[in-house]
Amino acid sequence: MIDIHEFRKEPKRLEIALEKRGEDKKRARTLYELDEEWRKIKAIVDEKRAERNKILVEIAKRKKEKKEVRSLIEESKQKSKELERLEEQEKELRKKMDALLLSIPNIPHENVPIGEDETKNVEIRRWGKVEKETGLAHYEIGEMLRLMDFERGVKLGGHRFVVLWKELARLERALINFMLEFHTKRGYTEIWVPHLVKTSCLIGSGQLPKFEEDLYRTSDDLWLIPTAEVPLVNLHANEILKEEELPKKYVAYTPCYRREAGAYGKDIKGMIRQHQFDKVELVRITKPEDSYKELEELTKDAEAILQTLNLPYRVVELCTGDLGFSASKTYDIEVWLPGQGKYREISSCSNCEAFQARRAKIRMMRNGKVEYVHTLNGSGLAVGRTLIAIMENYCKDDGIEIPKVLVDYVGFDFISFPKKV
Repeated sequence: MIDIHEFRKEPKRLEIALEKRGEDKKRARTLYELDEEWRKIKAIVDEKRAERNKILVEIAKRKKEKKEVRSLIEESKQKSKELERLEEQEKELRKKMDALLLSIPNIPHENVPIGEDETKNVEIRRWGKVEKETGLAHYEIGEMLRLMDFERGVKLGGHRFVVLWKELARLERALINFMLEFHTKRGYTEIWVPHLVKTSCLIGSGQLPKFEEDLYRTSDDLWLIPTAEVPLVNLHANEILKEEELPKKYVAYTPCYRREAGAYGKDIKGMIRQHQFDKVELVRITKPEDSYKELEELTKDAEAILQTLNLPYRVVELCTGDLGFSASKTYDIEVWLPGQGKYREISSCSNCEAFQARRAKIRMMRNGKVEYVHTLNGSGLAVGRTLIAIMENYCKDDGIEIPKVLVDYVGFDFISFPKKV
């Protein structure tokens, strides 16, 4: 959530920020008008409450002195009725203002490149040599191996589900264990979190109300998590942390559940875009002045996984029009996929500054004062897409070679294509 106090000082700044994101800047004007109206009525409410309280004090004083209080009691009742009416107006205005605040995205950092869509994203660096410009797609390899079963995925869950068999199922599990151990050795604390969370967690992390149509909701008002970022960020919701506790570095593996309602017709074939997928997530909670240094470190942690697996990739800085709702600045890490002949996102590393912290009320105590922390998140990595990248980049004429660092995790170094009968 943006800081309304900050934009009272610089009212044009929010309009400019929304315009950069491709959002309707009129929403800023609506927010200013609601805020002004709310502050006016709040001032009246405070004044009327003080008047009513003054009368109550006088009533108590007169009763003690055995003096007549009937007229004051009647006046108090009239003041209370008027106050109740004004308080209801204030409450409704505040409700409208809060709803609008929850729908406004984060403010892009001043250094984020300006652009309408992903075509204006800026490539920062590349790593690794692309050995295969083109090749078989992962779903073709999976079917040749007879280990990637989309027909049974459809039978069990419908479209955008898959069943992995034998070696591929083991490789998926191995990647999860490898990533968790890799990141814990780099100083992250491993966390096991619920996959079902309360509405407040989705609001706190910025998924609600914006992305409601992409989420799965249960009949008892719990939500399946779209990413482990949601519970990890909310671990410290409504808490005041000590300055010396920061930064906090968390890693968690979870399945992630998304309707992909806004992705109709995209990546229909294969495992690129599934309703359920595995991901290892990184979250950092930091002091405000450290958050951009921490973003660079977090991004390098995600990159290190690809380097260790020897998978070529590039890092792209997202422009204002492609930024996620909660992010002030984002780096996408895109791995090379020979089956598509292009780089595809495998991690998105973002600094949300105080946006999520303000929504979830995550604060820190410093020099006797309370202030909001900054939160950061990134995939370390999307497991299914890492599996895809290995299949396509390590595919040989007779099967798939296993990256050396994973051999001890899976117990084999090669998955052979079945011999034709």
